[in-house]
Amino acid sequence: MVSENVSILLDKLCVARSLGRPSVSDDNPYSESQFKTLKYHPTFPERFDSVGAATAHCRAFFKWYNAEHRHSGIGMMTPFAVHHGTAEALRAQRNQVLARAYERHPERFVKGKPQAARLPVAVWINSPAKGSATSSERGAEEVIAKSEAIIIQIDNDATG
Repeated sequence: MVSENVSILLDKLCVARSLGRPSVSDDNPYSESQFKTLKYHPTFPERFDSVGAATAHCRAFFKWYNAEHRHSGIGMMTPFAVHHGTAEALRAQRNQVLARAYERHPERFVKGKPQAARLPVAVWINSPAKGSATSSERGAEEVIAKSEAIIIQIDNDATG
């Protein structure tokens, strides 16, 4: 995470390094969470027979992770639903189902009428303070714009 080779690779992929603490890139909670999900997934083997086997496993895993796995940090939605703008419609459907369930059996809901989890407006590791953005934070919009094409390609590969 801190090597020059990784930094060069991230630059080539138009990926901004995210630092969990100032100048510390190896404790990013989002990366650590994703890695733990990968490592503890039931399909993760004890060993890979080859680089090709590892690549094939990761391609299948990331397709599942982005298109099927529901993430608690984004309202139990999939990244695919959030990135493609369908999450709010799915949340509305969930609220309709929860409302019907509440109407039929209100006694089951001791805390009152249930609501589907809200989607976060923004997610930050370190929320930038207004007026004190670092050069990497000032360039975040540019990096996001450049990486949209990569994200779309990854999503297309994962779903198609």
